[in-house]
Amino acid sequence: MGAVFRYVQQYTGASQARIAAAVGMTQARVNEIINSRREVSRLDVYERIADGVHMPDDARHLLGLAAGREKRSGGVAFDLAAFPEVVRVYAAQRSAAEEIQQQTRDAEELDVLAVRGLGLIGLNDSLLRACLPRDQGGKGLQVRVALLDPDSTALARRAAEIGESAESLASGVRLTEARLRELADTCDVSVWRYSMLPTWRLIRTGEVMFVGAFDRGWEGHESATYKVMATPHGPLFRGFSRMFEAVIHGAHRTI
Repeated sequence: MGAVFRYVQQYTGASQARIAAAVGMTQARVNEIINSRREVSRLDVYERIADGVHMPDDARHLLGLAAGREKRSGGVAFDLAAFPEVVRVYAAQRSAAEEIQQQTRDAEELDVLAVRGLGLIGLNDSLLRACLPRDQGGKGLQVRVALLDPDSTALARRAAEIGESAESLASGVRLTEARLRELADTCDVSVWRYSMLPTWRLIRTGEVMFVGAFDRGWEGHESATYKVMATPHGPLFRGFSRMFEAVIHGAHRTI
């Protein structure tokens, strides 16, 4: 696997961070494998690496793996050279949940752009909550969360789009804010209210982000989810990062 990673670097120009994100590892682990300080022995890890670097079937067969045309995770892997930023596409957030959680556990920064955020970070069993430090001995994670202003006309419009009352949607936003205040002792957390009609749903952990879309009739977690990596010249990661900063700049901070 060390040779595989070296060939990926040589022929696609991918950094260790990009390879790590594609195969569901930390950059430190990829570095250890490349430099022969650690070996891969588990079949499921072989499969994850093969999927992540879009290994052709003949190469998969040499490793004793099944053909990779049907992805077990529900995602579609892309050639890193042809699609340098979009590393993987998932049918919905639930298919990406394990990878999102792994990235969050390893992160020093977490940005979230959502509507109410209950399913992402507001409840004990939400996607990201269990991945955050739970005591003051944590790693000082910096968390920024942007939620739709419960008093805005945009919230009422969004509630109508999904067939929910504005009061119910607004109460969900306020509940998430209240639960995020509980993280103040373990994380550097800030919460912002924005007032534009939501279009993008975003989770960023360092140089990796997971992006979905809001539209009439569905909520963000039901959208296809795109795993996007930072690259030296690619526009997507930069564009979404710039958008998030613009949302924060024009929002009202509540925590």
